[in-house]
Amino acid sequence: MENIENAAEEQISEDDWAAAMAEQVPIDAAPAAAAAQPADIFPSFGGAMAAGGVMNELDMILDIPVQITVELGRTKITIKNLLQLAHGSVVELDAMAGEPMDVLVNGTLIAQGEVVVVNDKFGIRLTDIITPSERMRKINR
Repeated sequence: MENIENAAEEQISEDDWAAAMAEQVPIDAAPAAAAAQPADIFPSFGGAMAAGGVMNELDMILDIPVQITVELGRTKITIKNLLQLAHGSVVELDAMAGEPMDVLVNGTLIAQGEVVVVNDKFGIRLTDIITPSERMRKINR
């Protein structure tokens, strides 16, 4: 019975998130068909390469879990100040209010976004995706 309730709750939640995603299309956006196209950031695996087995190789890694982290900000404090924290304490972060939040996959920055709330759950709407060339430039610094 509990599994059925959890499945129903997940379906409702997925529907709510889908509705929130549909609302995010800007007024001046291109037609719906163009808006549904994926970003042209990564190389295409279609065509002759797919017939050669690249898609089979890609299929092997599609179910590998990765850790996604959304980072609001960071700070460094002394152990003395850490031990003084109590319920209601405020810790100042290095990020300014209104700044985009970093989205990390396995510790690597891949995007930035803004917080959204749907049915009392937090999510993040991606506003900027870091291209592979931008990631390489940051590594080389």
